[in-house]
Amino acid sequence: MEFPIGVLVSGRGSNLEAILLHIKEGKLNVEVVAVISDNEDARALKIAEEYGVDGYYIPCIEKKTALVGEAERKYIELFQKKGVKLVVLAGFMRILKKDFLTAFKGRIINIHPALLPSFKGLNAQKQAFEYGVKISGCTVHFIDEGVDTGPIILQEPVPVFDDDSVDTLSRRILKHEHEIYSRAIQLFSEGRLKIEDRRVRIIAGSTEEERS
Repeated sequence: MEFPIGVLVSGRGSNLEAILLHIKEGKLNVEVVAVISDNEDARALKIAEEYGVDGYYIPCIEKKTALVGEAERKYIELFQKKGVKLVVLAGFMRILKKDFLTAFKGRIINIHPALLPSFKGLNAQKQAFEYGVKISGCTVHFIDEGVDTGPIILQEPVPVFDDDSVDTLSRRILKHEHEIYSRAIQLFSEGRLKIEDRRVRIIAGSTEEERS
């Protein structure tokens, strides 16, 4: 088995699809062993099925905004049973709480459609656009107890043009999300990410790897 990862999703699953495509193309040397959604109608579950990946709908009825209670226990148990070494959030619309964070400490990452620490939370592209920034982008970061506050792994800048709308900006950012998320996952799977206080140091690979 390649390096086993689990993915949490709530919606359309474009980042999940990009990850699975990169695996299929040999650009990413990991295996998605389970996809869990809190949304029964999430397109991401259909994408998982199309790629032959086990998908699970596990509802969370205790609280609208967080993963808690019985659902949290089931998520943890399923990922542990599957041997998940990295949890990847791909449009998961719930806040992870203490038990989940403890079970996968230092092994949960997320992609955010803005250059953190600016424009945290929901609708980050709209926040950045309405603020009038000239450069936006996306960020891959570790998850901690806060919302979009964990140590930053990778960032990619995306210029904001005068004729942009929120939609056009969001689409351009999304393309970069698809690329840097897979890069971050690959780096983690190779043991090349080291957290030092708030900084994430990327350990150099071989000369050949760096050239590629």
